[in-house]
Amino acid sequence: MSGMSVLGDITPTPPEALSEGGGPEAATRRKSPNAFRTISEVAEDLHIPQHVLRFWETKFPQLKPLKRGGGRRYYRPEDITLLRRIGDLLYTQGYTIKGVQRLLREGGLEGVEAASEADEAPMPELPPEGSELRACLDELELIAAALKALSAPR
Repeated sequence: MSGMSVLGDITPTPPEALSEGGGPEAATRRKSPNAFRTISEVAEDLHIPQHVLRFWETKFPQLKPLKRGGGRRYYRPEDITLLRRIGDLLYTQGYTIKGVQRLLREGGLEGVEAASEADEAPMPELPPEGSELRACLDELELIAAALKALSAPR
């Protein structure tokens, strides 16, 4: 037994190897796409603080995560899709909470997606005499793009 450690021939795992496969983010990657997610997993995935997700539950009745003992929330894939869409409308497209509520009330998630497609529709062509107007519109579009980039979650 001389030369043999107390652990036998087991060698400890280096810390860098533990960080590669461990941690909550690794558990999220290994979950099925249809698996329920905790609020911390959703918050990390969407880059939205947990308190904001809880607040949105009070503002959007369509969000109804399952709640287990102790009030622990479990989000279904459709909840996550809706949260992602709400975040996009609020943070990227500049809607207000009331505006998103109206979109959801009028057409559900399909209405929200239709509104998004309408936002992405090409601008109608201006007549040649509108060249000054076109220059102003181009400048406004550049400003809007810069504002979107500044307001995007990091």
